[in-house]
Amino acid sequence: MGKTSKRRRLAQRLFLNKFFEYLFLAAILLSISVLLILVGDVLRKGLGSLDWSFITSMPSSRPERAGILPALLGTLWVIGLTALISIPVGVGTAIYLEEYANKRSWFFRIMNINIGNLAGVPSIVYGILGLTVFVQLLKIGPTILAGALTLSLLILPVIIVSSVEAIKAVPSSVKEGSYALGVSRWRTITGVILPMALPGILTGSILALSRAMGEAAPLIMVGAVGFVTFLPDGILDRYTLLPMLIYNWTSRPQDAFAQIAAAGIIVMMILLLITNITAILLRRKTQNRVE
Repeated sequence: MGKTSKRRRLAQRLFLNKFFEYLFLAAILLSISVLLILVGDVLRKGLGSLDWSFITSMPSSRPERAGILPALLGTLWVIGLTALISIPVGVGTAIYLEEYANKRSWFFRIMNINIGNLAGVPSIVYGILGLTVFVQLLKIGPTILAGALTLSLLILPVIIVSSVEAIKAVPSSVKEGSYALGVSRWRTITGVILPMALPGILTGSILALSRAMGEAAPLIMVGAVGFVTFLPDGILDRYTLLPMLIYNWTSRPQDAFAQIAAAGIIVMMILLLITNITAILLRRKTQNRVE
């Protein structure tokens, strides 16, 4: 009787295992199918409008003459400045939390809880914070700098968490060996821990920047405009970004604007693809160097 019961439970477990395996596979295939349908629709609408003139021209009220140059440069300005701000701050915070902070202190526990919670805060909340602090309180105005600072706040929790996990993955024996040889803590961090953690740090940081590249809601709050006919010259200039320009075009009733909006989406997907490929190549290069 006992053997029969065990066989029945084993059969039930195997059935549930197969059931959930096929259920999750179906969910993945459904998600990929929806994504392929959306990408196919965008390519069908936008490829006809995508040419070099579209990339190098200014926006226009006439769709056949409209281009994305100011939005493309604004995106590069904002994302580049966001990287310069968020990556050093995020990695530095991770180093402090993992290597210097007292892990039994109330401050460490509160920091960990807050960083985890901030990673799940909606992006529009960061936009309201950026409007209040950077645009109004610090009088930066609706400029590239304000947008970059706001996006830095948005992706900082992701960079911190990924950097902490990358530093944790470094074997403790390697660190202890460095200390045993009389190497200082700072030299151990910069010469041993960071080089070994660099692949994970770079991957997390670049993927966080990819998320920032597609954000529009927080930048609407801090004053990014949807239509400009000038090129930004510095971090204190007004600006627009590809998501803002695409939103502006899709809100217009003419079908021609929907087609050039699809072309803008293709350009944005290419930028995201280049960013993700860069993350993969940097990860492989740094892994080979460490090995």
